[in-house]
Amino acid sequence: MNDYGVVTAPGTLRIERLLPGPIERLWTYLTDAQKRREWLAGGDMELRNGGPVELVFRNADLSDGDDRPPAKYAKYGGEIRIRGQVTACEPPRLLSYTWGDEGSEVSFELTPRAEKVLLVVTHRKLATRGGMVSVAGGWHAHLGLLEDRLNDRPAGSFWATHSRLDAEYERRIPPA
Repeated sequence: MNDYGVVTAPGTLRIERLLPGPIERLWTYLTDAQKRREWLAGGDMELRNGGPVELVFRNADLSDGDDRPPAKYAKYGGEIRIRGQVTACEPPRLLSYTWGDEGSEVSFELTPRAEKVLLVVTHRKLATRGGMVSVAGGWHAHLGLLEDRLNDRPAGSFWATHSRLDAEYERRIPPA
């Protein structure tokens, strides 16, 4: 399995991870605000179609130690709130919701694989190549933190990882 996200259609990024199970455990890391805060963002989410979603990002708090964003992402150094709406919820296998005001949508699909779970994250309706590069680096870094949490490993630097991945996705994602 390739760790890097791939463009599967215009404006669509897909990234896969094979993570420790069981599926119910991974589902809680997607849906429980406290567990989600450990790797992505806290915030309330009503797990029903049409339910509101609020993601409260504090990326600097995700790392073990001091972690500051690079200049390109300086405006994301503090608390960021993104609102959306649940578009699909089929516990514990599928969760989809809209992502902020830009009109994009993210889906999480979970499939048991023996003692592990295949997590597929698909982010659709990304308006620009620059947005896709940023989202790819962000999801890759956040999913790395999720893997660390699930394996009881200390987290590295979110922003340093994101910066490295941002540069890599800048090379990997073809021009529009």
